[in-house]
Amino acid sequence: MLKKISYRFYRFIRFWVWLFYPKVRVVGAENLPEEPCIVVGNHAKTNGPISVELYFPTERYTWCSEEMMHLKEVPDYAYRDFWSHKPGYIRWLYRVASYLIAPLSACVFNNANCIGVYHDFRIMGTFRESVEKLQGGASIVIFPEHDAPHNNIVCEFQDRFIDVARMYCKKTGRPIRFVPLYTAPRLHALYIGKPVLFDASAPPEQERRRICEAMMDGVTELARSLPEHIVVPYPNIPKSQYPTNKESPVHEKTRC
Repeated sequence: MLKKISYRFYRFIRFWVWLFYPKVRVVGAENLPEEPCIVVGNHAKTNGPISVELYFPTERYTWCSEEMMHLKEVPDYAYRDFWSHKPGYIRWLYRVASYLIAPLSACVFNNANCIGVYHDFRIMGTFRESVEKLQGGASIVIFPEHDAPHNNIVCEFQDRFIDVARMYCKKTGRPIRFVPLYTAPRLHALYIGKPVLFDASAPPEQERRRICEAMMDGVTELARSLPEHIVVPYPNIPKSQYPTNKESPVHEKTRC
């Protein structure tokens, strides 16, 4: 009964988010392979996950931090990840907010098409569930940025998610492709780039680096091919410091 109530509440929330969140166009959907793939994009604050949840054109499951799925873990994670850099005089307000959003977060992330990502030995469960979803015909969407500079479009991508492809190829004997995704909130659009084929025969560390670089480059190229616009970055910085997609490379390392 509680699960039914939770799901209905999630659908209620999803409807109101869909109603008021700016409508998002999907550009480049023809680049998605016919078979399941792993889609890799920039986070753009919460805009990447929200846009994918509402508008991604095929069946998919999105990786999310497992802390956002557990009621008791949400406050510490949300405060640390979202608000710990706020001015000291107002941090108490965000600390209160971190507790207020906990029930909402647990409801949303446990009912949306999400896969919890762990940062210890349990990550193998994340990988296995991802492979199962891929085998079932769904794609996987991952936002792997972390707080380290790369350029004015994206921060560095963590690369261990690429091991999902190796597990999938080993289990199925089939190749899989990675697809770059650029979330552009100021253009109200998701841009999907050309896929890159994973090479299961290559050394793991070498292939992680190659795919990771290809995805960061793919997202960057998508962004820079567009008319000038404000890029919504991964880190929590003042809006006055948001870069543009046409910004000179001289400033790149100062934005993440």
